[in-house]
Amino acid sequence: MRPQRDAMGGHGETVAPPATIDKLLAASVARRFYLEHQSKVDIAKEFNISRFKVARLLDAAVAHDIVRIDITVPAEIDAPLGQALTERFGLRHAIVVNLTRSEGSAVSSADQRQVSRWLGTAAAQLISEIAEEGDVLGLDGSRSVDALSEALTRLPLCDVVQLTGVHGQDLANDAAVAAVLRTAGAGGGRAFPLYTPFLLPNAATAAILRSQPAIAETLNRFGRVTKAVVGIGAWDATLSAVYDALTEPEREKYRASGACADMAGHVFDGAGQVIPTELNARMISMSVAELRAVPELIGVAGGGRSTEAIRAVLKSGLLTGVVTDATTARRLLWSGGPDDAPRTIDAYVAEPAT
Repeated sequence: MRPQRDAMGGHGETVAPPATIDKLLAASVARRFYLEHQSKVDIAKEFNISRFKVARLLDAAVAHDIVRIDITVPAEIDAPLGQALTERFGLRHAIVVNLTRSEGSAVSSADQRQVSRWLGTAAAQLISEIAEEGDVLGLDGSRSVDALSEALTRLPLCDVVQLTGVHGQDLANDAAVAAVLRTAGAGGGRAFPLYTPFLLPNAATAAILRSQPAIAETLNRFGRVTKAVVGIGAWDATLSAVYDALTEPEREKYRASGACADMAGHVFDGAGQVIPTELNARMISMSVAELRAVPELIGVAGGGRSTEAIRAVLKSGLLTGVVTDATTARRLLWSGGPDDAPRTIDAYVAEPAT
């Protein structure tokens, strides 16, 4: 969200009225971006214009009142459920977002993109509250982290480090890189992106890329990360970046080994154990040992089939905090704690779950 500009500039100078624009084109571009959630790159291709012109048209659409931005929040934080999660799993932080409409109907779990957007917004609020000047913030390339970077409006002076390579073809304009740059900009800190694919064809290629000066500079900062936010993926198509990057035989191989979750490129079974894979030699990502050394590691996931995945990563002991939705939180509380003993939700929150 950009702050609205005053009608008067500094020192009493009048701000010039917005320049004339093609309002029809600006409206079309704004519709694609705000309502259809298309990327600036895709919009640029459709209209045969540069992505920089797309950005200018979006700004102009706001300036000319073609787009009016209202802040509405069809979600709220469920503090009792969050407290219950911290107590049950020994966490420092647990943010639970109750994704409901005003009439009480639940947001469709099929709309995973919207779920990720609200969870990312909640994660941004958490990070803005716990981050301190001098922290080194680590971000992976998950959808929720991208939403976090868009929602973050304030941050102490922090360096921001990208923890995984990118999944798209356009390395310079990938969402993971953009998220790191945006987040660093929120606090005026330095950004350390990774302009490299997440998964390489073989270990030799990955080793060569890791040795490149710009990439090595970012990798060398992994050990300095003090707070990190990472997405947790269920082992299924569209829900796991690792799963989507593999061939079908590779997917089934790891599924047969008990794979049910991934985080920062690492695959976990239902007991929270990391499944050894040959992927480690081929991927550009923070290692499990480096993740374990991060003082504050926040996992984000919700909606769909995320419960089993979050439960698995919680059992690993890597996380100090989670951000999830209320339905998933209730399922986690029902069973799957440290002792795996089923319990009623009433044991944790005052009101019974519905």
